[in-house]
Amino acid sequence: MGLFKENPFGHILFIKKWLIRSLGLITHQRYKGFNTLEIEGSEIIRNLPDKNVLFVSNHQTYFADVVAMFHVFNASLHGRDDSIKNIGYLWNPKLNIYYVAAAETMRKSLLTKMFAYVGSVSIERTWRAEGKEVNRQVKMSDISNIGMALNDGWVITFPQGTTTPWKPLRKGTAHIIKKYKPVVVPVV
Repeated sequence: MGLFKENPFGHILFIKKWLIRSLGLITHQRYKGFNTLEIEGSEIIRNLPDKNVLFVSNHQTYFADVVAMFHVFNASLHGRDDSIKNIGYLWNPKLNIYYVAAAETMRKSLLTKMFAYVGSVSIERTWRAEGKEVNRQVKMSDISNIGMALNDGWVITFPQGTTTPWKPLRKGTAHIIKKYKPVVVPVV
């Protein structure tokens, strides 16, 4: 890997790798001790293709669920069976993992901007902006960006589009599946 090699979104992979390593070191103990993860299906993750995979999950927190998936995916790809023991898997993380996130959330602070650099495919919500209900058209560039991420690697999406429980599912995920025909993996 060249020092200044970029992903399709213009993020320098060397910087992205060090951000993943650093954030992973900071968060690892949370998932190994404080909030123990229940992991099943490491062999499924290892057998997935390198790209065009869509993980569909419920959304419980702003970032903890995405960070947990980064840990689980990388640990599984480095031979851990349903475990994130031995943090060495972060030394060479999978760099083509992306997640769909609201653009307004990803612009809020330095920390959210770092999370965005790690793998956000930021989209403009069509139904809510800055805590208020809105009704706007889907930006086709958002759909194209999700397609570009799928073409490069794995994408995590949250069909509810919010951390609020019992909200209806948004239709966008179904359109993405129909248009790009990814391997779909449900995550709980």
